[in-house]
Order: sequence, then structure tokens, then C-alpha cells
Amino acid sequence: MESKTARLTLLIDPDKKKAFEELCARQDLTPSQVVRQMIREYLAKHGVTYGPQAAADR
Repeated sequence: MESKTARLTLLIDPDKKKAFEELCARQDLTPSQVVRQMIREYLAKHGVTYGPQAAADR
């Protein structure tokens, strides 16, 4: 897990937000957990590395 956190603010349709939060709750996950997983998968799909090792490689 990441050692530091940063805030990501986004705008979303209220109906989608409610549906997303309800689905997350049914799966015993927080919306933040799901969004973090989606971001990790998106980065991996596109071959993007991140973290201390990625910074050292630049």
C-alpha cells in the first residue's frame, strides 16, 4: 500500500455517485478502495510505472 496519500477531486453525476456508493457498500468496499484499484489497473494496462523505483529510472 502507498505510504503517502494525495487527494483527487472529481465531478460525477449524482445518480452515478449514489449507484457507485451503493454497489461498493454491497461489496463491503469503500469507494476510495475501488477507485484506487481502478487506477492501479489502468496504469498497469498502459505500462506506466510509479513510485520510488519509477522516479529513479527517469
